[in-house]
Amino acid sequence: MTAQKLDGRAASAAIKAELTERVAALKARGVTPGIATVLVGADPASQLYVGMKHKQSDAIGMNSIQRELPADATQEEVEALIDELNAAPTCHGYIVQLPLPKHLDTDAILERIDPDKDADGLHPTNLGRLVLNVNTTIESPLPCTPRGVIELLTRNGYSLNGKHVVVVGRGVTIGRSIGLLLTRREYNATVTQVHTGTVDMGQYLRQADVIVASAGVKHLIKAEDVKPGAAVLDVGVTRGDPDPETGKSKVYGDVDPAVGEVAGWLSPNPGGVGPMTVALLMTNVVEAAERTLA
Repeated sequence: MTAQKLDGRAASAAIKAELTERVAALKARGVTPGIATVLVGADPASQLYVGMKHKQSDAIGMNSIQRELPADATQEEVEALIDELNAAPTCHGYIVQLPLPKHLDTDAILERIDPDKDADGLHPTNLGRLVLNVNTTIESPLPCTPRGVIELLTRNGYSLNGKHVVVVGRGVTIGRSIGLLLTRREYNATVTQVHTGTVDMGQYLRQADVIVASAGVKHLIKAEDVKPGAAVLDVGVTRGDPDPETGKSKVYGDVDPAVGEVAGWLSPNPGGVGPMTVALLMTNVVEAAERTLA
């Protein structure tokens, strides 16, 4: 069996085409969705990620706001910038690019973000709303990567209704939050979460209709761990040693390539969930702008 590719680049392109129309409709009503990024320091990888987000947001007609501070910026200076963006009517959503320099209190900075402008959907207030099942796109942003996983499946015609999903990993970005989304009635999946403390992880994986691998361990999921025909979403990222000539590091996912001969559906890594995360981040900002007119 050769797995059907869950192409995140194609799905994200479709989402961005839809967002372009929604942005145009908002502009016609006098509102230009504004997305902002906060970058502290000059980390090359962070600069690359921020630049990519602004390039894509510009392409769909959004207002792009880039704010940068030096690596030695104080906690007070960063918090003052957060307060400025919280108050700015032209900014509908923003992110603080991580990691921050070690002398800064990352948790305090992230909690200072206005929950309604939380483009990542990971503010404690928004996660709390998700736990209470009152966090909807009508009211507040949802976590980007979990939304991206679900969108990638549904846009490829895969129904989650009644499926058993095994999530590998328990991080806040996806592991803890995706189960809350998947068990909502509109998706109606059953979720098992496994992690480093799980005894015999393979027994759970082999029962799964869907595996969401988000542990960040290179090729953790082997072909023998996967039920034939299962859908496998490779979300984890591990970087190899930098190439001495180019300085670039090869990216590895959590899923061994041999899984493609067993699974029915498989997302590549890179090129699978990653592009979806960026597309859903922009979706969160457009939805925030739409809420201002509701």
